[in-house]
Amino acid sequence: MGIKLGELLVEQGALNTSQRDEILQIQHDRHRPFGVIAEERFGVSPEDIEQAWASQYAMIAARVDPLCVEIEPRILALLTERQAWQFGLIPLGEYDGEIKFATSTECLARALRFVGWRIPSLCTFDICDLHTLKLGLAMHYPIEQMDMGLMDQIIRPKPAA
Repeated sequence: MGIKLGELLVEQGALNTSQRDEILQIQHDRHRPFGVIAEERFGVSPEDIEQAWASQYAMIAARVDPLCVEIEPRILALLTERQAWQFGLIPLGEYDGEIKFATSTECLARALRFVGWRIPSLCTFDICDLHTLKLGLAMHYPIEQMDMGLMDQIIRPKPAA
């Protein structure tokens, strides 16, 4: 398994090691999520926790190249071009009732929030780098008059809302 959330928050500079250890003790005693305790006790921002979680997930998620995946038109139709670009995700297929998406670490939290309220099926995410995601979006969800500069503006990593 990958690195623990507390370690990532220390690496990010959102916590120091003594704060991490204090949260672990509170978590052990009260059985509450690490991120919630970090927010309440030390004012760690939800954005920092979300980014650490996304990094943690990306360490264990499967890797994919959306340029090499043949995607059925009915699966691509799950998203509009705007949704795909705005949330940085590409549906890859449906497997045993579960929809698999490609996204990048930078877009993962935003993509997760989107599918949580928009897609009524169970969803999983495979990870690719941001550049490959942009190329996959251009391939599967082309937008007329799109160039790399405009692509960067649309899909640039945004802080969590």
